[in-house]
Order: sequence, then structure tokens, then C-alpha cells
Amino acid sequence: MKTKTTKIIYWSGIIFMALWFGASGFFELTKNPLVWDITLRLGYPPHFIYILGVFKLAGIIVLLVPDRLLKLKEWVFAGMFFDILFAFFSKLLVLGFSATGDALIALAVLSVAYLMFGKLYTSTIQVTRS
Repeated sequence: MKTKTTKIIYWSGIIFMALWFGASGFFELTKNPLVWDITLRLGYPPHFIYILGVFKLAGIIVLLVPDRLLKLKEWVFAGMFFDILFAFFSKLLVLGFSATGDALIALAVLSVAYLMFGKLYTSTIQVTRS
């Protein structure tokens, strides 16, 4: 795959995740009833919802900075992965499989974006680790 194609796929995934997590984080911080009601139904405490909102917004800022903060971006990818994974299993166990579609889509997009991140920056990240 050409570098240009890899970059297009990477940035498409990053923009999708930024919109997804940005909206989610904003709704968590502004106490949107839809987001709050579902999250509370899943059994998470209110203070946790605010923490999620702050970290989601901080994470997308890191992801949107081009060609910088590469190690931190790996942490953001991991955080997003765990957020989506926990959301998937929480929804599966409490609301049923039909409520997990959004988590499956987000996980697929995040996985592809991370694979493209690895193709674009693996050599850079490995050099800085040595």
C-alpha cells in the first residue's frame, strides 16, 4: 500500500474517532440526558462519566496533532480501545447484543486507524525507544 493511501485511511479513521469521542466527551461533560441515562443504566457512577469526558477530549486533541506525541498517541489508542471494549461488554450484559453496534463500528475503525498508525510511524517510534 502506498504511503499516501495509508495516510488517507489513517486520517479518515482519526477524524471519525475524533468526532465520535468528541461528541461523546462533550455530552458527558454537559450532562446530556441520553448519554447520562445509558451510562448510569450500565452501572457507572456519575463522577466516572465526567472523568471519561475529560479524557476523551484530551485524547482527541493528542490524536489530531500531526506527526508529534507518538508515544502518547499509543496511550490514547489503548485508552480508546479499553473504553470501547468496556462499553461493548457493559452494553452486551445489561442491554443485550442489539445495543452493541456502535461499539463494534468504533472498534473496527479504531483498529484500522491503529494499523495505519503502525505503518506510518513504526520506525520513528522504535528509534525513539532505543
